[in-house]
Amino acid sequence: MATSAGAVEEFVPEFAEAFPFESFNRMQREALPAILDTDDNVVVSAPTASGKTALAELAICRTLRNDGTALFLAPLRALTNEKEDEWDRFEELGYSVYVVTGERDLNPRKAERADILVMTPEKADSATRKHDSPRYSFITDVDCCVIDEVHLLDSDRRGAVLEVTISRLRRLCDTRVVALSATMQNVEDVADWLDAPPEATFEFGDDYRPVPLSAGVETYAHGDNAFADKYRRLYRALDLAQPHIEDGGQALVFVASRQDTVRAAEKARDVIAERDIDISSRGDYDFHTDAKELNNDTLRQSVVDGVGFHHAGLSREDKNRVEEWFREGKIQLLFSTSTLAWGVNLPARCVVIRDTKLHDPLEGEVDMSPLDILQMLGRAGRPGYDDAGYAYVVCDGSDADKYRQLLRDGKPIESRLADELDSHLNAEIALGVVDDIEDVMDWLETTFYYTRAGSAPDKYDAADALRERVSATLEQLVDGGFVDQSGLEIEPTGLGKLTSQFYLRLDTAEGFYRLCERAADDETPELDESAVLRTVADAGEFDSVSARRDERETFGAVLGNEGDDLDAGNRKVLAILRAGMDGTTPGELQSDAWVIRQNALRMLAALRAFCERFASPRDANLVRQVEARVEHGISEDAVGLTAIDGVGKGRAQKLASEGLETPADVRAAGVGGLVSAGLSEGLAERVVQQAESLPALSFEWSGVPDSIPEGENAMAELTVRNAGDGEPAGVRVTVNGVEMSEETRYLGETTLPVGVFGGDAEELTYEVEVAFSELPLVPITDSRTVSVER
Repeated sequence: MATSAGAVEEFVPEFAEAFPFESFNRMQREALPAILDTDDNVVVSAPTASGKTALAELAICRTLRNDGTALFLAPLRALTNEKEDEWDRFEELGYSVYVVTGERDLNPRKAERADILVMTPEKADSATRKHDSPRYSFITDVDCCVIDEVHLLDSDRRGAVLEVTISRLRRLCDTRVVALSATMQNVEDVADWLDAPPEATFEFGDDYRPVPLSAGVETYAHGDNAFADKYRRLYRALDLAQPHIEDGGQALVFVASRQDTVRAAEKARDVIAERDIDISSRGDYDFHTDAKELNNDTLRQSVVDGVGFHHAGLSREDKNRVEEWFREGKIQLLFSTSTLAWGVNLPARCVVIRDTKLHDPLEGEVDMSPLDILQMLGRAGRPGYDDAGYAYVVCDGSDADKYRQLLRDGKPIESRLADELDSHLNAEIALGVVDDIEDVMDWLETTFYYTRAGSAPDKYDAADALRERVSATLEQLVDGGFVDQSGLEIEPTGLGKLTSQFYLRLDTAEGFYRLCERAADDETPELDESAVLRTVADAGEFDSVSARRDERETFGAVLGNEGDDLDAGNRKVLAILRAGMDGTTPGELQSDAWVIRQNALRMLAALRAFCERFASPRDANLVRQVEARVEHGISEDAVGLTAIDGVGKGRAQKLASEGLETPADVRAAGVGGLVSAGLSEGLAERVVQQAESLPALSFEWSGVPDSIPEGENAMAELTVRNAGDGEPAGVRVTVNGVEMSEETRYLGETTLPVGVFGGDAEELTYEVEVAFSELPLVPITDSRTVSVER
């Protein structure tokens, strides 16, 4: 096949309309034959902005041409949505594109019928873990997996997830892999891992950059005040950007957080005015008119001065406008978080990284990853507009040499699997992918960890030592009760399966299991709200949470003495959960509250499943109530109303204030009662309809006498009927507080024997309690009393 002309129509005529250009560039033409003409796995390392996206689309075209299914792995959730928009071009050609999001939003039918699936590594990990369920069976039909930014392998938190997901996917369905990356030192390691032959492995150097890059490190005068230091770095960044702005160019300044983008933009407008820097947009009255359509008030005021900001919290409409105006040059100075560097193609003549450290709610202050640094710097230089790109890292003098070395030498891609080897090996065993000792070693050899260890034995263990390490890890899983071993055969336990299902650290799973053991022990107190919250707050996933002095001062007001033996970071988590249950989180705790609550909700869902498996439905129900209160910030008396679809905190509190606290109350009140409580008639009708689908119980005690002579016995029955939809439930019968019987079932109707014995007590109180493990309903009870005649 000739490659001289490079016309899109020459290579993929049936997909020509899917490409926004007419000819492939030099880099694309060199990689094109390996992608289009072979079934080989392909690895491409190329500078940022050199056109890697087109290679991804070519791999997808070949897959579609062969009636296959393509999977595109995007590094961030925000980018999956962008691809869905961009790839309307494929939709117009008759192919379906489906972005796989969370569990609740997944449409299995759409996923199964899709020609192009778009996922993050985390979603692909979840799908491959559940591949044998009907909802996720589509993942085994993937013929080609395109990994965007494969150097994500070196990410502290997410690298191991990407690594094991690709290894698992290849074992499940022998999919073709096309891996794309910004420039990396050790592309040959990735190629070895993926079995990409030399002729399908490409390492394009800086001479393939469309615009030459000049990068450097600049320091600033570090002070004692972190807040003042931000402004010192901002002034330094503006000093670097100013010559390019005055020359009609554009500057992109990366900062640590969403809030910082806004504050930096506001301050930059003042500095630009003080320095009398001329920005082209000031006289563009049409642009000023268009800016009035922005949703964000601060952004609306800022862009008319040629200064914008961009972060994931903006509405999609505002982000799209900012990107469009930056491409058109109407915004000359843009402040952004690192998210922009990984996805949207918005190069600028000058790029400045103002912040090399950021605050992580779960880790405290951390260094921005070298991957992020290089990704952001790579945005410097606009093809077709600039002769050169200029990129700067602004940092404290003590860090300058570290960043100069990074710019000079780049960074090899390392495996992060070693740090999480136990949990990932447990997951493979829980999935049944690994079921004997030999399989464990075979799995190890499919990992990037094993490949990288072979090429860099000074940084990793040698092959024999790796095997010993994995063998020791397996022994720990057996000793911890996650895996059963019989000879050479291994299989997961219930504990191991739940740990994998909910992505838990092993120490967290052990803590959850111990709590369930205590709850199931007749001699220990019943599980209570405090024990649930404490167990979650003390989970290993929160070990790195830090607590500032002003945050610690709020703990007593929220918690009293509760959890005072916890580390400060874990007590901060406890305070956020405890305060959040009533929707009263103090201002000092709000900056990290959302992230911590989202992680805690995942932990609570896991703990609920542990209680279902290892304790009782009533314990699981208690956890479900806590979970609902943390999620909605709602009082204890109103939490049961959140079981009704469409009823959140506001409506639940309104109804509870009128004495309607349960779905049963709502059904009894009817539409008229809800209208009297303040709901509109249409809303009241919907709420009543939803409430009617929830469990509605009736109890029939057959043969239970009013009295029984001492020394005599009678056998009776209790029938529990549910007039609503069936739900998993635990039905427990006690007499004078002592359990007689308990069963767990999907409750429609059930009958239990009731023995009436005329013993020493003067009175026998029989009580039935029905607890729904998956609904935040207070357990429903009914009772009968029998007197003993003497």
